[in-house]
Amino acid sequence: MGRHPAIAGPSKGSKNLSESRRNILGQRGEELAAEYLLKNGYRLIERNYRNTFGEIDIIALDIAQKTKTLVFVEVKTRRNDLFSHPSEAVTRKKQLQISKVAMAYLSKNNMSEVAARFDVVAILLPDYGLAHIDLIQNAFDLSDCF
Repeated sequence: MGRHPAIAGPSKGSKNLSESRRNILGQRGEELAAEYLLKNGYRLIERNYRNTFGEIDIIALDIAQKTKTLVFVEVKTRRNDLFSHPSEAVTRKKQLQISKVAMAYLSKNNMSEVAARFDVVAILLPDYGLAHIDLIQNAFDLSDCF
């Protein structure tokens, strides 16, 4: 009698490898986004800000405008746009979560009267070739979320 190899689905290790690749891609995207924002008149205040409602990738001050504006930035990075543009991953549910984090941040820092907005940085970062970065200012506002 011969031995038959077992047939199995993906192992836990392969899931972890995939998750690790996504984390590396996300971190690289956030680095590129931070560099891009700095070059375009933003001053970074916080990165990966967390509270009980969730996380915001970057909090910055847009100093390029006459009226300085606090900006809550969501970064979405993809290898390609075969299924959708990275910005489309910022769904209504994600917008609501970001809004809650932002409102708590503003409240905690006594900044309820400060001009603020939500931007999205969408990055296409292929394995080979140059990154393509889209900055979408005022990507959504609180009235979109409630």
